[in-house]
Amino acid sequence: MRVNKKYSCLPAEEKGIHIINIRAIEDIGYDQHESTLLNSLSKNPDADCKYGLYFRDGKRKVDYILVYHYKKSSAGRTLARRPQQNDASVRSTRQEQPLPGQGVQLEMGDSGPHVDYHEDDKRFRREEYEGNLVEAGLELERDEDTKIHGIGFVKIHAPWNVLCREAEFLKLKMPTKKMYQINQTHGLLKKINSVIQKITEPIQPKVAEHKPQTVKRLSYPFSREKQHLFDLSDKDSFFDSKTRSTIVYEILKRTTCTKAKYSMGITSLLANGVYSAAYPLHDGDYEGENVEPNDRKLLCEEWASYGVFYKYQPIDLVRKYFGEKIGLYFAWLGVYTQMLIPASIVGIIVFLYGCATVDENIPSMEMCDQRNNITMCPLCDKTCSYWKMSSACATARASHLFDNPATVFFSVFMALWAATFMEHWKRKQMRLNYRWDLTGFEEEEDHPRAEYEAKVLEKSLRKEHKHKETDKEKLTWKDRFPAYLTNFVGIIFMVGLTFAIVFGVIIYRISTAAALAISSTPSGRSSVRVTVTATAVIINLVVIIILDEVYGCIARWLTQIGALESQLAPRGSNLSTQITGDHEFVGRPGDYVYIFHSFRMEECAPGGCLMELCIQLSIIMLGKQLIQNNLFEIGIPKMKKFIRYLKLKRQRSLDHEEHMKKKQRYEVDYNLEPFAGLTPEYMEMIIQFGFVTLFVASFPLAPLFALLNNIIEIRLDAKKFVTELRRPVAVRAKDIGIWYNILRGIGKLAVIINAFVISFTSDFIPRLVYLYMYSENGTMHGFVNHTLSSFNVSDFQAGTAPNDPLDLGYEVQICRYKDYREPPWSENKYDISKDFWAVLAARLAFVIVFQNLVMFMSEFVDWIIPDIPKDISQQIHKEKVLMVEVFMREEQGKLQMLETWKDKDKRKGENCNNHSPRLSRSRSGSLSSCHSYPLDV
Repeated sequence: MRVNKKYSCLPAEEKGIHIINIRAIEDIGYDQHESTLLNSLSKNPDADCKYGLYFRDGKRKVDYILVYHYKKSSAGRTLARRPQQNDASVRSTRQEQPLPGQGVQLEMGDSGPHVDYHEDDKRFRREEYEGNLVEAGLELERDEDTKIHGIGFVKIHAPWNVLCREAEFLKLKMPTKKMYQINQTHGLLKKINSVIQKITEPIQPKVAEHKPQTVKRLSYPFSREKQHLFDLSDKDSFFDSKTRSTIVYEILKRTTCTKAKYSMGITSLLANGVYSAAYPLHDGDYEGENVEPNDRKLLCEEWASYGVFYKYQPIDLVRKYFGEKIGLYFAWLGVYTQMLIPASIVGIIVFLYGCATVDENIPSMEMCDQRNNITMCPLCDKTCSYWKMSSACATARASHLFDNPATVFFSVFMALWAATFMEHWKRKQMRLNYRWDLTGFEEEEDHPRAEYEAKVLEKSLRKEHKHKETDKEKLTWKDRFPAYLTNFVGIIFMVGLTFAIVFGVIIYRISTAAALAISSTPSGRSSVRVTVTATAVIINLVVIIILDEVYGCIARWLTQIGALESQLAPRGSNLSTQITGDHEFVGRPGDYVYIFHSFRMEECAPGGCLMELCIQLSIIMLGKQLIQNNLFEIGIPKMKKFIRYLKLKRQRSLDHEEHMKKKQRYEVDYNLEPFAGLTPEYMEMIIQFGFVTLFVASFPLAPLFALLNNIIEIRLDAKKFVTELRRPVAVRAKDIGIWYNILRGIGKLAVIINAFVISFTSDFIPRLVYLYMYSENGTMHGFVNHTLSSFNVSDFQAGTAPNDPLDLGYEVQICRYKDYREPPWSENKYDISKDFWAVLAARLAFVIVFQNLVMFMSEFVDWIIPDIPKDISQQIHKEKVLMVEVFMREEQGKLQMLETWKDKDKRKGENCNNHSPRLSRSRSGSLSSCHSYPLDV
């Protein structure tokens, strides 16, 4: 058997696999019949390469996958097939691809039907790009004979020398041989920590990375000159799969596919369809029989399962598998969920306080007392009649559950909670930075978007066509102006559409309230307000969900045409745009404010507007979390996966034996959903954080519902990352980026909004004003009557009086409405009274005092809690000292070795000088040999 010794270590081509990191097949001494014989003797070549996790030799690990579409007719396949004898291979083989720099052959037979120009262009780009990857040191292997018709895969492996080179370029911190003891607590703190560890042991994940460690390896940026410092006892595991894929991705980004001045990296190649996908592989299967243990399977069992919802997350293992950026997201989500526990407990206590004191609430008791016989003015013109205040008893009692003195305390508590949460996360983030060796790490600038590179390339080619020599081009404001104008018009359109829909919902509320008010049943008339509010909010929720998807698509399109160099968050606004109506300016009986001179503005119920705001927030928050966040996240990926499965099943043209064979790992991962980034996940939680903090005064149970949602959300996201998505490229990051500033801004804004909600939406301030300024006996008796003004029914405008004034069974002369105005028997009848100005002044004063007091308390919390834990700062300092000691010992060792060499050289010289005269004849040769000793060393 003749085999070229130079390439004997490389695997032969078999079963459609093409090694393209060599110059030509002829250089190997390749013999097709020998390959066929080896294939026939092999039991299961797919098992040797662990079903796609390794190259065909079973030794080189697949670090990255490039996927592309190709067209190949049946005639081309037949002509390209080499004549063989005893071909025992299940997979068909085809003629060799043009090797890098050897573009002399075509993918299809010369006499076969030719593909179009675009396919040829893509193929030539792929050949050149892959050749450049080989020149960069990567090793490639191609597989086009797969179960997925028309899809080819390029497997990429980074050898040891490339990994070392890139690790040094990227300044990756790797563990050294030096180990040191982590400072442990002593005395009472040690006993407390041991007790806490025993109590929390059942809720700890069963992974090695999550166990508390007492020793830690000293880490240092990798250097090829200092490899002796690092623990290289196992080179195969020194660079884990996450690090290997990161290194390969960095090479893919900077490698170009054209020798001209204007180059295209992997992002541009993906955008232009030269490659259809690029992704690292998962470690293996996560379920099934005889599955080898791997990190993915462990994550599925201890993290991505609803059965372990009560356990802590194995954050270190998540970081090891997905990288620091995704690890920080789940760590932040876990801290946020934990912090929701005390907020939920306090919210429940506030709600229970309202339930316990509802029977003692004097204003609601006065409203429910039918003996007061308070007749209220009609809620709408003509069709609505007079009504008894006692009919709104249920609404008044329900309002007290959320509008009570404890609500103010809860608002202050949540403002301090937000500040404490942000400080707690900063400290947790520093601990993770220390544990993950991210101290001193500086994030690099984002790679330009593919669309931006394409526009720059197009502009460069235009200038080159005009024979103008230019440097590296950039897009100017003239190039961006059309896109910016389109963005501006699009944003104005979306904002206008939002206000139009809000206005439509308001019209719906007014018209529906008027329609339901003419109901013949008293129960129907009494539940008009709740019915209108609930149905309007449901409509608003549906509109928000629809507009969120529509605006998301528009935002992504605007980002693509906007020629932006970096990727922005392509999401529309998810926050509720529902307006409850400015009930303070609806007018009065006889002089109401009308929309289009037809629809009368709504007014608050006698129990206040806070109940309506509570209903709106609860329905929108629960609806978004249950429908959009959970149902969509579960249903849409499964539906997409099922559609892809049907398409692939329809395209398969393989026999039954091939169909029953196990798929390669890269084929299975290709069928998964591509990773779209963390922006949707962060946006979902940011909006929830807004509900929890911005409107907590009107909905104290918001933290509880957020906690229940997040318990499911963590496992749902984990399951999606482990089982539904392709493995994302690991990205180093030391914090959560701009999202921290957004959270901090929401926390500051929440103080202001809650101050206005308490002051202008609830009856908290009017009650205080009445209690300390107008109450005769220091109690709340008479408060309801104090907040109602009187109206003479003879002052109705023409055509607005009730059609049935005797609906209550008696003639009404004076009706009441909620406002602070002069009575009809006053000289300045229906003018705003002094009580209104007193209440308004108290409300504004409360806003100022509340805002400044809570802001001061929040800043005090920020100041009193240090950003970096004391033990972490000590450990970081200890690492620096130990690293200096390591280098000092290394320098001392070098000096001692140099001195030893000098002593040996000196002794050798003395021995040479003491030689006999006979040997002295060859002195020059002896001296030269003596002095050659240090050079040999």
